[in-house]
Amino acid sequence: MSLPVPLDQAFTYSLPVTLQHRVKPGARLLVPFGPRKLSGVVLRVHDEPTDVPLKDALRLIDAEPVLDGDLIALGKWISGYYCAPLGEVLRSMLPLASDIRAGKIYTLTDSGRDASRQLSIEPQAEDTVNQVIQMLAARSLSAAHIRKKVPLADRILKSLERKGWIAVEEVQRDRDPMRAAASKLRIAPTGAEPHGKLPKAERELLAYLALHPGSHNLGELEPLVSNASVAARSLARRQAVTLIPEPVFIRAAPIRAPHELNVSQRSAFDLIEAGIAARKFCTFLLYGVTGSGKTEVYLNAIDAALASGRGALMLVPEIALTPAVAGQFFARFGDRVAMLHSAFSDSERADQWRRIRAGGASVVVGTRSGVFAPVRNLGLIVVDEEHDASYKQEENPRYNGRDVAIVRAQAADACVVLGSATPSLESRYNASSGKYALLEMPERIGDRPMPTVKVVDMRQEFLETRKHAIFSRELIEAIRERLENNEQAMILLNRRGFATFVACRSCGERIQCVNCSVTLTWHRRDQRLLCHYCGYAEKVPSVCPKCQSEHVHFMGSGSERVEDELHGEFPAAKIARLDRDTVAGKRQFEDILHNFRERNFDILVGTQMIAKGHDIPNVTLVGVVSADVGIGMPDFRAAERTFQILTQVAGRAGRGHLPGMVYMQTINPDHYAIKFAAQQDYNGFFEKELQFRRFMKYPPFSAMANILIRATKQEDALRMSTELGHHITPPPENMRIMGPAEAPVQRLKAEFRYQLLIKSGSRKDLNALLRKARDFAQAQKWSATALVIDVDPLTLL
Repeated sequence: MSLPVPLDQAFTYSLPVTLQHRVKPGARLLVPFGPRKLSGVVLRVHDEPTDVPLKDALRLIDAEPVLDGDLIALGKWISGYYCAPLGEVLRSMLPLASDIRAGKIYTLTDSGRDASRQLSIEPQAEDTVNQVIQMLAARSLSAAHIRKKVPLADRILKSLERKGWIAVEEVQRDRDPMRAAASKLRIAPTGAEPHGKLPKAERELLAYLALHPGSHNLGELEPLVSNASVAARSLARRQAVTLIPEPVFIRAAPIRAPHELNVSQRSAFDLIEAGIAARKFCTFLLYGVTGSGKTEVYLNAIDAALASGRGALMLVPEIALTPAVAGQFFARFGDRVAMLHSAFSDSERADQWRRIRAGGASVVVGTRSGVFAPVRNLGLIVVDEEHDASYKQEENPRYNGRDVAIVRAQAADACVVLGSATPSLESRYNASSGKYALLEMPERIGDRPMPTVKVVDMRQEFLETRKHAIFSRELIEAIRERLENNEQAMILLNRRGFATFVACRSCGERIQCVNCSVTLTWHRRDQRLLCHYCGYAEKVPSVCPKCQSEHVHFMGSGSERVEDELHGEFPAAKIARLDRDTVAGKRQFEDILHNFRERNFDILVGTQMIAKGHDIPNVTLVGVVSADVGIGMPDFRAAERTFQILTQVAGRAGRGHLPGMVYMQTINPDHYAIKFAAQQDYNGFFEKELQFRRFMKYPPFSAMANILIRATKQEDALRMSTELGHHITPPPENMRIMGPAEAPVQRLKAEFRYQLLIKSGSRKDLNALLRKARDFAQAQKWSATALVIDVDPLTLL
């Protein structure tokens, strides 16, 4: 079986007699693993002899397999291709963490019991330490229980564990669904009469339910019925009421009635429909300009898949897009739609996943991990905005959801549609070489014109105004005109915070993160400096920590400052901001976008979140505060990412009946990424960027991997990376190894990082080299997190 540990091997356990005829491949088992108990996925059941004594499995979690053979095979492919342990891959495929409740149980050791007797007669011992030991002397306790009783319990427990006075056991037990928050549960009477005398609260709750038939949200009953939550759980145990999870809320989107497809839409759909009907694997790249009606083609293709008796999967890159897309799909396909994304709670994701697996939903809308949804008889996968970096997972397993979708569709004899107005270089190259079928939609629906784009040279703006202003005069005037006409505007700056860094004007010192080699960003609303990598925060110093000067200055601009400046320029305007600081979950995303769509806001300020997929007809102006953000990054994809975000955000303008206008402010007006984005010329950018990639042998003209070595001490990271570099050199003739060298962000989350970048003409040879590196790390007994292998990296930071 496969366990979620950073070891690339399977583990064998013996089955007790009670489990021998019940366990099937794909089901989960609870097994002992050292001092812990872990749940893993059964890969094979056999009776072959082994050379080592086996431990007994403890408990079968699933009566039926949760992963079928096709999904296990997909997990094995991901494990092999991305050099990731199979157990971690399978864990990421299953959103069922809510089934099992993990925790720690602490018990006194023999030396701990000796200490407890000694401390009981030594009152001078620390009160809290003594309290913990005396509690454990009575019985073993969970960490959660100790935390409730003793302040700073975690620190005390770690200290006692180091002394050898306590032993810790990790336990896993079934999670009781009735322990969920009242707001997450619905209650309905069963009609059964409970036995015995009921407390007052339970009688009152049953009386209320009798007077108000149907199901109710339990949280909404708490103000109406005293102790409703406690009473409901007691009645559920008596089987007088049922408690079920609250269904996932999908906000209704503007209903799109199916409409007649135009010529290019019809041409694209006909080819996709033929592919679905043929029941053979095929991949289409749907290249359509912003506003060309790609979503309507997706909807018609899903209709065709459902008509043929097959299921469909729709992937979107951002949580922000999921509710809007799901709302349209819900209006079109009703309760056949299910949603899967990371903003859901564990229990919400598990409920949706089970519904899909049971066949209750044949259309699934999800973000990256939605590619593993157990859709029955899968016939179509749509990957919207296929170029987006959000499809690449940045922790183990580091898979790309777009590429996994293609592999999954191939195994299922299904069709894949990759859609984008700015396809990735790799996908567009695959289309030009015949690997994918290219479908083009070069015009907007309804013959609406593309937005007019004006590039504003901020160097010239400074020469004329002698001011370092965030907004050019042209952009300010354009916003004022839109407000007067009751139209809406979107303003992009792809940086969070108020000021991008804080520096001393006397000595030049910049305030850096204590864990990472990056400057801290000032967030004025929270009155703190924040690291966007590790989350470290501190107050703004009153004096420079290096020279004690009082001349501490805020430099640079972020989306928070853009919002503030707009409030100053247009005090009567209603302004909203959409970035990682203003939204903490799916509800805030939905609320802000919904209110902007309903014209409750005049201006929406944001980071790249506002650039993708949003269709808001009244937006006639888009302003890009700094089109240069990202161009200077030490990454060969910097120009591609810049072109994509500028083209995408420009496409938000003029999607209704009114024409759109876009202002791109820049200090690099001659950079080819900005020039081609302003011209909305994807093909021109593709040819220019392809020349650079071909000359430098970057993807798609090579396979790439990034090997990262991490350690808390710099000398250790340097030594380990040097040893690994010697071990894997010289490489085969068709391969080049660059490094080891410092990573662009040398220190991150308190770890020093060195990297080796590998380009290869053969994926097979690259995979063999990466396995050689991984075997070396295991032989040298490096820690599980010391070596990071990133295949097909999208960023080199």
